[in-house]
Amino acid sequence: MDVKYRNYFTLFVYLYIYSKTLYMERKAYFAGGCFWGVEHLMQQQEGVISVVSGYMGGDKENPTYQQVKSHTTGHAETVEITYNPQIVSYETLLKLFMEIHDPTQLNRQGVDVGPQYRSEIFYLTEEERECAVGIIQILKDKGFDVVTRVTPASRFWMAEEYHQNYCEVHHIEPECHVRVKRF
Repeated sequence: MDVKYRNYFTLFVYLYIYSKTLYMERKAYFAGGCFWGVEHLMQQQEGVISVVSGYMGGDKENPTYQQVKSHTTGHAETVEITYNPQIVSYETLLKLFMEIHDPTQLNRQGVDVGPQYRSEIFYLTEEERECAVGIIQILKDKGFDVVTRVTPASRFWMAEEYHQNYCEVHHIEPECHVRVKRF
């Protein structure tokens, strides 16, 4: 290989490796009532790459919306957030999550009632668990009676296609989710 091309090749490899370490994607999983509103508001956060509506926390493989809402699977309506940690931190996402749903409502959000609408943070690492517990403690210290669960993440099941980007597709604002500053 010619020296000139070897230098270009070396530079290309270096830039490729550097770009992969600089731009890492991470995932976060939150359940806070109807996933349409959580999805819609999380998508607006800078650094969020994508948000997918789905189900987590139950015992049935590949559950359907009808099965989840029948309260027989144990799943919560959950969003999978893919984000760039160089732009937005997990802590920032957690705080936003705790502001766009009511973490004091047990198994409901507004008019949506049932265990599939529970407030739950599904963590992937011990650091995420510690961060979640810390954020909840801050809210408790402020007088909030937080009922949000902090649970190890399990398998995420993507919801049916008609649930994805629901608010955007139907040009609506979420009814059960409004941001309330708590931090």
